[in-house]
Amino acid sequence: MKFSCEKLFLQTAVATTSRAVANKSTIPALEGILLQADTQLTISGYNMQTGIRTTLEADVTEEGSLVLPARLFGEIIRRLPDDVVTFSSDAHMNVRLTCGDADYNITALSADDYPDLPEVEDQYSIRIQQRTLRSMITETSFAISTDEARPIHTGSLFEVTEEGLTIVSVDGFRLALRREPLDTIKGGSFRFVAPGSALNEIEKICADTDEEAIITLGSRHLMFEVGSTQLICRRLEGEFLDYHAAIPRSNPITLNANTRSLITSIDRVSVVISEKQKSPVQCVFDDGRVTMTAKTASGEAKDVCPIDGDGKGLTIGFNNRYLMEALKYAPADTVRLELNTGISPCVILPTEGEERFLYMVLPVRLKSN
Repeated sequence: MKFSCEKLFLQTAVATTSRAVANKSTIPALEGILLQADTQLTISGYNMQTGIRTTLEADVTEEGSLVLPARLFGEIIRRLPDDVVTFSSDAHMNVRLTCGDADYNITALSADDYPDLPEVEDQYSIRIQQRTLRSMITETSFAISTDEARPIHTGSLFEVTEEGLTIVSVDGFRLALRREPLDTIKGGSFRFVAPGSALNEIEKICADTDEEAIITLGSRHLMFEVGSTQLICRRLEGEFLDYHAAIPRSNPITLNANTRSLITSIDRVSVVISEKQKSPVQCVFDDGRVTMTAKTASGEAKDVCPIDGDGKGLTIGFNNRYLMEALKYAPADTVRLELNTGISPCVILPTEGEERFLYMVLPVRLKSN
């Protein structure tokens, strides 16, 4: 096996695929990355749950395939000078890497020991701009559950209909929803749950570009194609929360507020709250303002934030982090808060236009409630 290519392209490909490499495995090859050289160079990482495969242009003079230790190979490539990397191997799995004056000799493993990445049947697929997909994942993944007791909620629901793509994440305390129209849908309406760990990688792979990403649904696996990179992962199986029924929409109190102002007020009163000194933020919604207070053994804090509307004196408590994150990821300068009682969820929506996002935060029961 022999090829040469630009160091920068090789370093980017190795860094991307290495994120899917197993740290420890009973199969030694899975602790490495697979290199396959023919008309171009293909590099793969796989941990039996998620696989990442990317291709790059290379001058291949001798075809072949082998597995290299991911950490060692990545560290070597990162330290090479910005020049053309020349890679060669012999029949005894001895690999030589040269770049400028740098010269390395390392040992590879046979590609025969590397498991095949799953094939994904093209049952259904959609196309969506990379920047749109990335923003949808960013603005919902913070609400993905980390509780392994409910595995289905450790991922996000992708729901495709004629109206477009809806992504929903829930963790038992809050819900995050983002919706965008689609130009291309193949196979009709469908839904699936993608693992949060895989979505975290897709978020990193997607670029701030109008170029499309393709999401393909198979019988057991999913494939995200972003440029020359493919991520393949298992679908999560189970019954996802019926989010339509879970979101209350007949709320008698509707208030509009500046998103940044709300975040600032929550941040101010959160100073006295810590992991050791936990306390809800108490919000009292009056006419034209919301008064926020927090009290712990460390001290007391209070702030007032202007709002449009009359909260009729409603008092409700929230986990400061959950409420702040919902507002932080809301893609709007102003938001509409829908409220009902002191023990009912707060629903956060855009103030105007289509409901492209919706966040729901469950309250913390106050002693007075």
